[in-house]
Amino acid sequence: MKDRYDIQVAGKQIMRPGTSVAANYREASRARSKADFISKIDICTQETDETLLWLEVLNKGCKLNLETIEPLKQEADELISIFVTMSKNSKS
Repeated sequence: MKDRYDIQVAGKQIMRPGTSVAANYREASRARSKADFISKIDICTQETDETLLWLEVLNKGCKLNLETIEPLKQEADELISIFVTMSKNSKS
């Protein structure tokens, strides 16, 4: 299973949005304004959702073991909830 091209492609696709979440969260923590903070947190939400998409591709499209993917999907869902709450609270 190590040499399956579909898993390699999906795994590489996860790397970009997955690492972007951390970079944008760090930028949000150093935001120059409320609008800048909200913008960066909203990007965190989008990038986490894209990561979730690729985890679903690994699970359903590549038939990767659900036990391996499910905790990561749950964590991505939790992060999305946190980022959405942060964004909403900042807007009010």
